[in-house]
Amino acid sequence: MARPQLSDAQIEERFLKKGRKALPPAEQSGPDFVGATPADMAVQEAAARGALEVVEAKAAAMAQELGYQGALTVGSIEDEIRFYQRRSVEALLECGKRLLLLRELTPHGEFQQRVEMLGFGYRSAARFMQAAAKTSKSANLALLSTQVKSASAFLELVTHDDDVLENLSEMDDIDRLSASQLRERLRQSEQDVKFANEKRAKADERADKAEKKLAGKRPVVVPLDERILPFKGEIADRQSLIESGIEAHHQATLALEQWWTDEVTQAESYDPTEPAPLPRSVALVALSLQDSLNRLAELVGAAQHAFAERFGDDLAEARQYLMQVPEAADAAA
Repeated sequence: MARPQLSDAQIEERFLKKGRKALPPAEQSGPDFVGATPADMAVQEAAARGALEVVEAKAAAMAQELGYQGALTVGSIEDEIRFYQRRSVEALLECGKRLLLLRELTPHGEFQQRVEMLGFGYRSAARFMQAAAKTSKSANLALLSTQVKSASAFLELVTHDDDVLENLSEMDDIDRLSASQLRERLRQSEQDVKFANEKRAKADERADKAEKKLAGKRPVVVPLDERILPFKGEIADRQSLIESGIEAHHQATLALEQWWTDEVTQAESYDPTEPAPLPRSVALVALSLQDSLNRLAELVGAAQHAFAERFGDDLAEARQYLMQVPEAADAAA
């Protein structure tokens, strides 16, 4: 004969009669609790979908800002990061974009672990993300990213302001520079920008003082010959500095030649009938001096070109001075 089916109340009553404590009722929350209604589960699922949609919307907005058109899933982004790791500046930027997106898609505290699983140091990943974010907002940096071939050289550019990068983007040989040469150009560009800013600040200060002086008063007309004097003084001062620098390079050439002559003639194995080729260390010093002279010549040529563009037509009938070596100038005199 089959046993009668007991109700929950009858089972609980038997436990109590035997001195045993009845089990507490199941917690009435969460989609997995016993007795959860379809409505409860629908609420939980809707909340999860809503949170996921917020994350995906933020990632989609960032993807649009970065110009990324790939799939927005953690797995596909990690695969693309591995692919772009094998390339250079483009790889750096593409990795940076995807690292930014990966950080947006991963829960808080999990991003660094995922970066390390991909083989990145966190500091390197941060530099890649900085490069991608800045390149998406800087036209100068975006242009340089197509010219610079070295990833390390490009990362050097990312740390500089846009006005410094603007000078570099106008250079024709930027794609042939090594990282050390690029750093040297950056230092020069920074100095140029600093000089231009200081000059502009002084001009603004003079204009401000003049404006305050003339405010509420009858304008004082300063003769043109007097107004041009500050420029005349600056030109004279700079000419003296330039000539001193060129003379220093000339003296360095003579000193290097004399030093090497003494080294050769004072050697025990000296033979005046045999040539004495330059050792590599001496040749490197001579090449450094030659590079400095070439750089000076380039700067002079650029300055002459800029001057001709601005004043060439006005001075077409005036005397024009040509660069001459000292001996030729003396002979002409």
